[in-house]
This record gives sequence, structure tokens and C-alpha cells, in this order.
Amino acid sequence: MFGDKNYYCLVAGLKEFALEAENKGFDAKEIVAEIRAELSRRDRGYLDLFYMYYDVENLVAVRSGRNRLSSLGNYSREELEEELKSPKRLPKSMRQVIEAYNASEQDEVDEEEITIDTTERFERSLFAAYYEECVHSRCGFLKAWSEFDRNIRNLTAALTARRKGMTAGEFVVGKDEIAKVLSRSSAVDFGLKGELDYIDQVMAAVADNGNLMEKEHRIDMIKWNMAEELAIFDYFNINGILSYLVKINLVHRWTSLNASYGKEMFEQLILSFSGKEMISAAEKRTEQ
Repeated sequence: MFGDKNYYCLVAGLKEFALEAENKGFDAKEIVAEIRAELSRRDRGYLDLFYMYYDVENLVAVRSGRNRLSSLGNYSREELEEELKSPKRLPKSMRQVIEAYNASEQDEVDEEEITIDTTERFERSLFAAYYEECVHSRCGFLKAWSEFDRNIRNLTAALTARRKGMTAGEFVVGKDEIAKVLSRSSAVDFGLKGELDYIDQVMAAVADNGNLMEKEHRIDMIKWNMAEELAIFDYFNINGILSYLVKINLVHRWTSLNASYGKEMFEQLILSFSGKEMISAAEKRTEQ
């Protein structure tokens, strides 16, 4: 995209994140902070919105009274609590969701001014607002990734609900066309085989009655591969960096959940992203 800033030195230095075996010392939060320090103001905004996904998870957790929070969010617990009381720092659509649910709980809702259905679960409404913020972003990767992430989340939820004899529409997030189809279609593939290239992979993973960890790992590898695909020609700009950070997030998750899978994904991260190799590949492509 015209006007994108390139981060040649930053990308070349990403190889320094190669760590010892079994991910000893791996610190996703530190990696994100080091990258953020090198970005332009505009690209820091994209990065913050990208990681706001974890703020949404954390806001839901705090509102539900849960103690465990993701360390990858932008806000501390105290800041999250303040946002839940009187939102000021979140994007407008997300603030409106919180304000609507607060008003509903306090019986202060004016039915003539209702724009948010507070009978839905708070989590669904807040994630829907978050995804809408992302899909309207001017960052190509963030826009495409959020659409993909919403789709795979909804597809997985719809398939799981169907297997359990539940209504898919209760778990689907958003009002986009894919979400509408998943909510109402009775077809085996929801009639989406021509729309979503990865639907067969997701269906196979969800249908697998084996180990739950293995099932989640298969889904996350679909995400890993999509992150690469969405930034395949973006070596040095914010798109390429966010693609790399998707992998960092997945490694972070599996390092916490399962040491074996975490080590496997970390090794793939190192093999798939070397700064010098990226520069060499870009130079070869230019020569051609």
C-alpha cells in the first residue's frame, strides 16, 4: 500500500528472538514492546488495535469476576476496571457496548434509543464491536486478519454447536454475511465451501473426536498458515510485522498450554522468519 513505512532494520533484527531449546526465556510481551518502540505513530495504533483482542477477552473476564487475564492486552486490570465503569480510551463502538450494558443493568435504557441488543451475551456484543473496528481499519493485514479470525471463530462455534444439538446463532459473533449464513444454514458445509478455502480443514478438526489439545493445535496451525498467506509479499511493513506477531501470539499460547506443541511452534517460527532470509528473498524478487 502506498505510504507504508518499511522497517528494514527492525525486520533484520527479528532473528535475535531465536531462543534456546524449549523456549526458555521466551517473553511475548517483551518482544511486542521492543517492536512497538520502533514503529511509527500510525503503525503503533494498528498494533494496539491488533492486541486489543486480548483486552476484549480481559474485559469479559474482569466483568465476570475472573482473576486470570491475558498478559498480551494493552491495559492493566485497574485500567480495565475503569473502562468497564466509565469507558473513555476504547474505540467508540466498544465504548457504546459497555455503556449500553451498564445502562441496562441499572434500568436506565431508553427503548427508543436502543441500538445494541443487551439481551445478547456481553462477550458476543463486545467482540462484534471489536471486529467491526478492525475490518474498517486502513491496515491491510489487520482488516484481512480480523475478517478471517472472525470467520474461523464463528465457523468453529457453529460446528461445535451443531454437534451438541444447539443453535449455532447463539454463538456466532457479528452481523456480516458469513455470520448470517452460519446462523441459518442447515447444509453440512453451511453452503460456504466456495467462500472459505479453509472450511474443510476446520470441519475435519472439529469433527475429530480425539485429543482436545490436538484439535486446538490443528485449528491454530490453520491460523498460522493464514497469517503467512496474508502477508506473503509484505516483507518489511506493518503487514509483515503483524503477521509475525500472530505467530508470536500462538507460540505464547502453546508455550503456556503444552510444552511439546509450544516447542514445535517456536521452532517453526524461527524457521519461517529470519530477517536476513526475508531481505534476501525480497532482493531476489526485485531482480526478477
